[in-house]
Amino acid sequence: MLSITCVVVLVVHLVAIVESLSFVKVKNARLSLDDHTYIYVGTNFWYGANLGSLGPGGDRERLKRELDHLHELGVNNLRVQAGSEGPDTEPWRIIPSLQPSPGEYNLDVLDGLDFLLSEMSKRQMRAVMCLNNFWHWSGGFAQYIAWADGPGTIIPYPGDYNQFELFSARFYEIKKATDWFDDHIRFLLSRKNRYTNVAYTSDPTIMSWELANEPRRLDLSWVNRTACLLKELAPRQLVTTGVEGKISSNNFSNDHASPCVDYATFHLWVQNWNIFDPHNASATLPLAIDYAKNYIDFHAAYKDKPIVLEEFGISRDNGNYMPTASVTVRNQYYRVVLTHSRSNGVPTNFWAYGGEGRPRIPAANWSQGDDFTGDPPHEPQGWYSVYNDDRSTLDLIKEFATTESTSSTTRLLFSISICLFTITLLI
Repeated sequence: MLSITCVVVLVVHLVAIVESLSFVKVKNARLSLDDHTYIYVGTNFWYGANLGSLGPGGDRERLKRELDHLHELGVNNLRVQAGSEGPDTEPWRIIPSLQPSPGEYNLDVLDGLDFLLSEMSKRQMRAVMCLNNFWHWSGGFAQYIAWADGPGTIIPYPGDYNQFELFSARFYEIKKATDWFDDHIRFLLSRKNRYTNVAYTSDPTIMSWELANEPRRLDLSWVNRTACLLKELAPRQLVTTGVEGKISSNNFSNDHASPCVDYATFHLWVQNWNIFDPHNASATLPLAIDYAKNYIDFHAAYKDKPIVLEEFGISRDNGNYMPTASVTVRNQYYRVVLTHSRSNGVPTNFWAYGGEGRPRIPAANWSQGDDFTGDPPHEPQGWYSVYNDDRSTLDLIKEFATTESTSSTTRLLFSISICLFTITLLI
């Protein structure tokens, strides 16, 4: 009788784990998986759909190798771009775009997104699906505005970031632009993956839907309306904002106050924000480390909802863009950020995984035909990318990334072993 009971308990336990793996949840203001707090080290893999495409830029064999490598490292949470806008003649863009014009989709890139998610599901990986972008490198808000304003509209690309911000923030108030974005949401969330035959909204691979990458000058009514549209269409999946945090937010708590937003986000860029100078690392790295700790502490103090540090990175030593340049400072910084985030119970996604990609010309902008490296098209290639042979950095990432997955596996194996041992005694 005891052996039968044990088997039943084991089966129930296994079923519960499988079911809980179906969707990441929110429990006690923390992300939860398998009834345990979900703390992870993930990465930004924004180019995944393009790499999975059968069209220009696609390389499915490379994609599978990259996913295998990340999975081996314990990096099983990927933040990917699930919206990019054309036309593909614009500068500093992801090319080809997913949506060349309103309501028109590049079927190869769309198929690449299906393929990416299907391959991730085989490896029990989770996706954060970023649907839009405040910045220009995927089209984003600025392109929706240009579509709405009509022919002849000139996007004031940075350069002057303040001028660009003012232009991009017009998105919230242009109904035609927001309507087209709502249409994109409805289109994508009504899709069924052609490789798995699973509807996107029923796919446990998709952890969350993100309103946009780094939306600034927020219109909170737009946040609430759009987040609630996502929750209506995908009630079993999570919704978040993509906000950078304190650096650009007037009120971080208000940014995430919508009942349809499940968790909060923040980003950390000590070099972009002129706190760290790679050419004067001995003097500025201590300042950057103190800033990073305080920045994490500030956002971790927000207790209303779970919080994720979904972007952080730092350059190779001396600001060298060559893939062979040393990474001593980067490893020091990564260790501090990962340690401090873990001690605060904050999941992280480092920026970014370049894998097998290498810049055609280090420090140049990306051009169509170049490898995807993790640095977006408008930025110097080789700036923040972590490559597949950056062994010391990868060992560090693996050290932190495997902590939670190992403990979860250990709990399961312990349960199995106890039941099997009991059965053996009774045979």
